[in-house]
Amino acid sequence: MSSLHISLVQTRLQWEDKSANLRHLEEKILGMPGKAELVVLPEMFSTGFSMEAETLAEDMDGPTLSWMKKIAGLKKIILTGSIIAREGDKFFNRLLWVLPNGQYGHYDKRHLFAYAGEDNRYSPGNKRLIASVNGWKIHLLICYDLRFPVWSRQSIQNGQPEYDLLVYVANWPERRNHAWKSLLQARAIENQCYVVGVNRVGDDGHGIYHSGDSMVVDPLGNILYHKAHEEDLFTIALEKEKLEEVRNKFPFWKDADHFLIDP
Repeated sequence: MSSLHISLVQTRLQWEDKSANLRHLEEKILGMPGKAELVVLPEMFSTGFSMEAETLAEDMDGPTLSWMKKIAGLKKIILTGSIIAREGDKFFNRLLWVLPNGQYGHYDKRHLFAYAGEDNRYSPGNKRLIASVNGWKIHLLICYDLRFPVWSRQSIQNGQPEYDLLVYVANWPERRNHAWKSLLQARAIENQCYVVGVNRVGDDGHGIYHSGDSMVVDPLGNILYHKAHEEDLFTIALEKEKLEEVRNKFPFWKDADHFLIDP
């Protein structure tokens, strides 16, 4: 069975400075040793978690997506992370999934963080994105989505679980890192899948500190990787055989409730 090599980029972000952030990330990714199929960046990796959508938003022909296409092509990787996107008169916290050939998909964050006014600046998405890589199905979500288990809940497709891996990209403050770490493990256990959470480190433009605490969790909820407070670029191989072993030994997924989500 195939393995999937994923690189987590836990990094500091310069507040609302796209060029500085892209230069910093380019140096990290192009200098990355070893093999990876997928490289994961934090939420709003080019700006930090900013509410200045009118100033910072980009169309899909903007510089950040162009940069992602360039890096994905040079490194022969899939590159993902979220940016501030514009469509007409609406703004979205948009996760981009960029292939080495320049093709891309996107997911617009559904659960907007009203506590920080995100719902006043951005429009919510209403469609999930489940991508495919080397026989793996990957469900891609953003930060605050983590608190809402129905949106990430595994469903059964053709007699099998819908996806194998949950990925969360985030700007999750250190003051609530207990929830972040606990919920990443919970999502892995309840959905019997791997979970990857990639968060930023350092202070944002409001002086709010982010401790990172990026994690990889296996389908039993065991932590395979955890890093706090420091920048880090970590690559891990996830094993499909391990996933299938857990699902076959503990077929709890077969007893799940069936439901539809109202868009």
